Amino acid sequence: MSALTRTTEKNLLILSGRAHPSLAEEIAGNLDLELVPTTAYEFVNSEIYVRFDESVRGSDAFVVQSHTAPINKWIMEHLIMVDALKRASAKRITMVVPFYGYARQDKKHRGREPISARLMADLFKAAGADRLICVDLHTAQTQGFFDGPVDHLQAMPILSDYVFERYGRENLAVVSPDAGRIKVAEQWSKKLAGAPLAFIHKTRDITRPNRSHANRVVGEVQGRTCILVDDMIDSGGTICQAADALMKEGAGSVVIAATHGIFSDPATERLKASVAREVVVTNTLPIPPEHCFDKLTVLSIAPLISQAIREVFEDGSVTSLFDSEP
Repeated sequence: MSALTRTTEKNLLILSGRAHPSLAEEIAGNLDLELVPTTAYEFVNSEIYVRFDESVRGSDAFVVQSHTAPINKWIMEHLIMVDALKRASAKRITMVVPFYGYARQDKKHRGREPISARLMADLFKAAGADRLICVDLHTAQTQGFFDGPVDHLQAMPILSDYVFERYGRENLAVVSPDAGRIKVAEQWSKKLAGAPLAFIHKTRDITRPNRSHANRVVGEVQGRTCILVDDMIDSGGTICQAADALMKEGAGSVVIAATHGIFSDPATERLKASVAREVVVTNTLPIPPEHCFDKLTVLSIAPLISQAIREVFEDGSVTSLFDSEP
C-alpha cells in the first residue's frame, strides 16, 4: 500500500492589492518571487471582487496593500483579500501595511469621537489576519490595538543614511515639527553623530483638520542645515510653515525628510514653492507623476519590507534589522 507523505516545506507567497502594485512587485523581486496572479475588479455598484488565480492552501501569505486615496476602497479590498485567503486555507496571513489608514485617529480629543485606528485593527483581525507589518505608525502605541504580533518597521535608517551621504554630518541640526515628534528627532540626532536638536512650538485647532500654526523655534539652528523630520506629509501646510520658521530664525538651509508622502492637494504646490532645499520621502505610498517636482527625492522602502518578510517567514528576528540603530 502506498502511504501519504507529509511535506514540512513552507510556502511563501506575496500577494498585492491594486493600490500600489509597483511596490509589491519590487518587494517580491527582492525575494526572488513573483506576485500571486489575482483577479480583482468592481461591480457596477462599486462592490469589490477578488479571486486568487492559483492555490494558496497551506501557504505563509503576505498581502501588500498601502492605504492610499481613495483610502476606503483600498482598505476594503485589503480586508476582502485576507478573507479570501482565510477561506482558501492559507496557513498564516500577514497584512503588510506600508501606510496604515486612519492612523491619526488613535485617541479621542473630544467627547463622542471614534478611535478609528483601533477599529481598523479590529477589522484586520476579524477578516482573518494573524500578523501585521507596518512602517512608521503615527504613534507607536497603535501596535497595541491589534490582537496579535505587529512588526513596526522604521524608515529612519533609510532616510538618515541618504541625508548623511548627501549632506555629511557636520553643521547639521535635527528639527521636530512639533513637541510630539521629539523622540523620533532624538533617534535622528544619535544617528547623525549627535547633531543638535530643535523643535517647532505650534498650536493646532482640533476642530479643523490639517490646520496648525508654527509659533516659534526652540533650539539652536543659526547657520545650520536643518533636517526637518516627520512621519508624513499630507497637505504640506504644517511642514512648510515649519521650514519658513527655521529660515526666519537664521537656518542655513532646510531639508524635509518624511516617511509617508501623502501629498493631498495642495501639498505639491506648497512644497514646490517652499523654502526647503530638498524634500525626501519613501515610496510607502504611490506618488503619481503630477505630484513629482524637481526637489523631491523618493527612496525605496521595498528592501526593508522584504527583509522583514524574510525574517518573519524564516522565524527570525525583525528586531535584528534595527539592532545597530539607537
